[in-house]
Parts: sequence; C-alpha cells; structure tokens
Amino acid sequence: MRIGVDVGGTNTDAVLMDGSTVVSSTKTPTTANVSEGIAKALRAVIEDSGIDRAAIDGVMIGTTHFTNAVVERKHLTPTACVRLGLPATVCLPPMVDWPDDLREIVGGNAHLAHGGHEFDGREISEFQPEEVRAIAEKIRDAGMDAIAISSVFSPVNATFEEQSAEIVRSVIPDANITLSSEIGRIGLLERENAAIMNSCLRQLAARTVDGFKAALDELRITAPFYISQNDGTLMNADFAKEYPVLTFASGPTNSMRGAAFLSGLRDAIVVDVGGTTTDIGVLQHGFPRVAALAVDIGGVRTNFRMPDTYSIGLGGGSLVTPHPKSLPGGSVSTRPHEEGGTTLAPDTPSLLVGEGAGGWGDIKVGPRSVGYELTEKALVFGGDVLTATDVIVAGGSEDIGDASAVADLDASLVTAVQERIMEMIAIAVDRMKTSATPAPVIVVGGGSILVTGAIEGASEIIKPDHFPVANAIGAAIAQVGGECDRIFSLAELSRDEALDQAKGEASERAVNAGADAESIEIVDVEEVPLAYLPGNATRIMVKAIGDLVEA
Repeated sequence: MRIGVDVGGTNTDAVLMDGSTVVSSTKTPTTANVSEGIAKALRAVIEDSGIDRAAIDGVMIGTTHFTNAVVERKHLTPTACVRLGLPATVCLPPMVDWPDDLREIVGGNAHLAHGGHEFDGREISEFQPEEVRAIAEKIRDAGMDAIAISSVFSPVNATFEEQSAEIVRSVIPDANITLSSEIGRIGLLERENAAIMNSCLRQLAARTVDGFKAALDELRITAPFYISQNDGTLMNADFAKEYPVLTFASGPTNSMRGAAFLSGLRDAIVVDVGGTTTDIGVLQHGFPRVAALAVDIGGVRTNFRMPDTYSIGLGGGSLVTPHPKSLPGGSVSTRPHEEGGTTLAPDTPSLLVGEGAGGWGDIKVGPRSVGYELTEKALVFGGDVLTATDVIVAGGSEDIGDASAVADLDASLVTAVQERIMEMIAIAVDRMKTSATPAPVIVVGGGSILVTGAIEGASEIIKPDHFPVANAIGAAIAQVGGECDRIFSLAELSRDEALDQAKGEASERAVNAGADAESIEIVDVEEVPLAYLPGNATRIMVKAIGDLVEA
C-alpha cells in the first residue's frame, strides 16, 4: 500500500491507496511549517483507515517548498558559478539575466575559465586545471562552498565539468557542487541558471527532506519515502537532496497524472482548480506535455524539464470584487479590515468598468485569495470576505458551511460571477489547445466546485471520483523516470547507435533515481535534425520510466 501526499498553497492532501483502489483520503489546510502539515495529513489517513503502519510500502510527497523559496527569496545559500568556455561567452557572464534582488541574495559570484566544447565535441579551448584551482581558492577564501559548474555544450561532453569538480573538491573538500550537464538541457544560460539554483537550494533540501523523515518517524512509518518530480515521476530522498530543482511544478504534474489515472484517458486537457490558482495542462500518452521553451522560475529562465502549464489566479479562496450593492445587508467595506461590513479588495468600486448582466460591472474574481485561511475568512465559514466559494454556495451548486450566510446575495450577481468564472476557464483552456478541434477536459482539484457549466471547446467534461485529491493520487501512483537530451553527430555514428546511446543514458538516470532496472521502458523519443549545424547533427530527447525498486 502507498500513501501519496501533495502540499499546495491552500491545502495539503493525502491519500492511501491499495493498488489502484483509494482506501482513504483527506484534505487539510497547509501549515506554515510544511512538515507539520504533512504529518497531520498522514495521521488523518492512517487513523481513518485503521491500517497497520507496517503494511505501508512507500510514501510519495509532492511539495512546493523549493519553488516558494525561490519566489519568496528565502532560505537560499550564496552560490558561486564557474563557467568553462573562454574565450567564448564573455559578453554574457553567469547570472546576467537574473533579477537584481535574487542575484544579490545568491551572491553574484561568477568566474570564467577556459574549456568548453562545440556541439560535435570539439574543444573550444584547452582545459587549464591550474586556472580552475585558482578560482576554487578564491571561492574558498570568500567563505563559499555552494558551487555550480557549467561548460559550453556539456550535455554533449561533460568531461571538463567533471574534471573541474574534482579540482574544486580537492580545494574545498565539503563543497556542494552541481554540474549543469546533470540538470538542464541544451542552452547555456538556462542550463547554467538551473545549476546555480540547484546549488543554492541544496541546504534547504537537506533540512526539508530530513524534516519529512522526522515526520514519518514520529508516526512510526518505516517505509521509504520519495519526492515527486516535475515530469510526473519520483525520486528517492537522497536524490531529492541532490536535485531539489527537479521538484519545481510537481504539484500541477501530480494533478495531471492523477487525472489520467482516475479518468482512464491518456490524451486530454486537465483543469486543476485549487484554493488559490487554476492550472491547465495537456496530457500526452498519460504524461504532462513538456514545455518546449525556457521556463521562468522566480524571474530566472531555466530549461530543465517542466510541464507545459498555464496558471490563472482563480480558486476556491479567490476574492470576488463586484459592485458594492451586491453585499448582504447593504453594508460595504472597501478596506481589508474595516469593521461593519463584508471585506473586499481595496478600492473595489474603482475596478468596475461598464455595465454587465443585471446591472453589475466588470466582475473580478481573483487573483487575490484568502488561501489556506478560506475556512476562517469566507462568509460561509463565519468570516467577512466574499470569495468564489461563497458565490457557488449561494447559487445552490454546493452545500458547504453555513449557506444562510450568503442567502441575501443578489441572484443576478451570483449568475454574473459564475459566468465570469467559466469565461476565465474557457479562455485558459483555449490557450493550451493546439487546434480548434474539441478535446476532452478532465476537471480535478478541491476548487473544481467552481466549474458549474459547459467549457467552450470541450468535447466532454469529466469530473472523476476522488477528484478533490487527484494530486495526491498522482503522487501515489507515480513511477521513477530519467531522461537524456543530447546533440549527436550522425557523421560519426549511425542513427541507431545514437538512439541506443540516448536510451541507455535515460535508463541509467532512471535507475539512479530509484527505478528497478528490470522494469525500465522508453516512453518518449524525439529527434530534431539541426540543419544549420554541420556533421548531420541531430538532437535526440529520450524519456525512460520504471517501477520503484521493492523495499
């Protein structure tokens, strides 16, 4: 039996699964201390099911902890970057495209050295060990031990990065080193950014993973635990400590994998409505479609594997800002904590543009949200904030909390807000489609009660059983994966040899992440001929997945 946990901005969800059967599930408010929230959710599903803890084979955790650290600029370790590529790349030094505040927090300590390769493996310049040693001594003298090493076209040939790492460790024995070739894809700046980000998160990753382990120990759960990656697969705890950036966007990915599992569809659009945001993604062969372009994380461009998702500020806790006359009792407050009325966003009346149905202006839903305070601040829970959940309850679609608290909401307002919500979702779905052909839409997430009508462009709308905890289910059923993204010169080896080499590398990475070597299968192969490069160059991307090694 497995337990899947997914930590969101509003709720922490947990589910206990026996094979493909959901035995127990829970949804609890996310706590400021993520580990405490996880422990609470785990305790709830164990007590509800009455399961013997010894019967648990594994615990799978999806967390936003590391993404939040970058976005909020917290808990980041100062990191030095060493780039191998001189005399090339001088005009664009490391961290050149980072936001000023984040660069300052991370340290902005960057060094250039000779080395690097062309796409076909030819050296740009000769590697100089003493040059790297001198740089390592400067980094040591600066009191830094977190280091990212990048080299031009290192996914093709990582030799110079590996040699540099050995030299750095000889100077700084306890160095925390990330090689860009192990993280990102082709594209120097984006791959380098991902490596720097990984190094600056490793100390936090060690504390977080140890915190998860402590929470499991407290509950006397001895089963191994795994962390969700952003491609819908898992990595073991030790691997997560080494590569925390691979957890970025794992929440939406878990939801999409859970949606595929619950609906039985392998190709569809997934709408995951949470308490704060709605994430829209596309399933291809049961896995999230991967973003083809660089992905922005906290203002930094990266190019490691990320799901292609589109997020909007719409959720169950989203603030609704209509015309003031809509409020119960005719009492209005336009300041967040003013007594004597229902709380709206500041200066609500100024947000109105024109006239809508029923005399209402341009209804605004989100992006501000009460988040995990929904059960304290929403009207139906005794609060004084008008949220999307309140409107849905007033419309009679759901029976949540105290419906009498929203009984006086104007019916035309309720209709206008519901129409606005469906319009926001339809526009977001349309943005993710690649053709005008109607496609099935799977709706999941605790906030999916907001979906009260048809979605334009959808061939059908599916809301499967256990839809509120699809994200935790996605974590529980996940396999282990690995990938390879390299450029091969087919002038030097055959296409079949290049494919075999790429498949071998992807499979090896899956095994290193905790997969059973006997269960490995290749699920995706993509070839892109690079006509603008000599030597019959071809970019080959391979993804391999496998089952977890039995404990």
